[in-house]
Amino acid sequence: MRNSTSLATVEHGLYVAYAALATMAIVPIYFGSFSSLKKWKNPKVEKRAAKRQIDESDESEDDEPSESVSAGDAFILPVLGSVALYGLYLAFTHLDKIYVNYALTTYFAFLGVMAATLVGVSTFSSLAKLLGIKIEQWHINLARKPKEFYSARFTIVHLVMIVASILLSAYYAVTKSWIVSNIFAVSFALSAIQLFALDSFRTGIIFLSGLFVYDISWNFGGEAVMSVAKNLDFPIRVVFPRLFFGLPAGQAYKFATLSLGDIVIPGVFVAFCLRFDQHRAGTKNPELGRSKRFRKPYFTACLVAYLLGLSASLYAMHISKAAQPVLMYLSPACILSVLMTASIRGETKQVFAYTSEEGLETARIKKVAEEKKRKLQAQARAQASRYARVSRLPNVIKEESFVTSSRTSPEPAVPAASPSESISQDKNNP
Repeated sequence: MRNSTSLATVEHGLYVAYAALATMAIVPIYFGSFSSLKKWKNPKVEKRAAKRQIDESDESEDDEPSESVSAGDAFILPVLGSVALYGLYLAFTHLDKIYVNYALTTYFAFLGVMAATLVGVSTFSSLAKLLGIKIEQWHINLARKPKEFYSARFTIVHLVMIVASILLSAYYAVTKSWIVSNIFAVSFALSAIQLFALDSFRTGIIFLSGLFVYDISWNFGGEAVMSVAKNLDFPIRVVFPRLFFGLPAGQAYKFATLSLGDIVIPGVFVAFCLRFDQHRAGTKNPELGRSKRFRKPYFTACLVAYLLGLSASLYAMHISKAAQPVLMYLSPACILSVLMTASIRGETKQVFAYTSEEGLETARIKKVAEEKKRKLQAQARAQASRYARVSRLPNVIKEESFVTSSRTSPEPAVPAASPSESISQDKNNP
């Protein structure tokens, strides 16, 4: 009876841990997706001005820029991930683990402060806007006419959150608290989903498919993943105790974990689905602006598919008692959800034709760079041609002077015959 109660308690604890992991995955994906939305601007009506005037009102604030992920990036990311993973495996195998973790912890502590500050500022700014509280802003502009070196706006919230994040990072470095670790991990996930933006669904499918192969290959292909996961000592995953309630005194927690990659990678795709929903709504309503009240069929379908795929992976892990390549479940779920939704709604063509604002901007910059490169190449060829003509000019001048001199030089004089020779010639020629 005692054993059965103990087993039931452990089983219940695992279910609580799985629910906590799913919550810590869904929350950053949901809020990160909405944070990634930009103010809708109808490309047929509104054009950006070359110089923007600074306005203190929230409605006219510039959106945070996003890093566009192109198809080329999607192809190369699994390769870079493999190189980084194997590099960490070699580092932990051949170097002192303590020093490796010191170096990595220092680096991620800096990133953690930035991520936690960004999330904290975004959260408090949203609450202030909801409560109708206006926060005073300061503007820093470092420039030497006519060039501007740096421009930024900040509030008292930024300063408070930077100090709080530094203190939190120091506390984690000393205590290794799993709760603080989760705070940083969720902040990383939120910031990454907000920062990175796919340029098209085609890129998203390549992105998820490549990392699907990557995850399966490394999880089933060797011990590198498990070795690195066990040795890393900084927030790259969300964790929750397998037995949070009812743990006997003196026993240490054993944790169920979920990698940040299993949150961020599908999360970027889910956020792109929300942007596509905004695009669909904006083309019908040019005055959409910053409103988030529009139909979200693709976002909803993909988010539900993510939750189902995550549940399937947790169930497989629970049954097999072994770690699972979670992207093996999540990638197909997210891709199929979009394809099925597009097929049902008859919008497959629109889905694959859509390119995000970041993608269009990247393409424009690339086109300008290519045109500039062609102009420089044409100028270089023209300059080389002029140089070749100039370098040949002295030889041409020499040749022309030689020809002229040969034409104008007097012919050699024929010597006159002597009188005796003339008389002899006359005698011989009657």
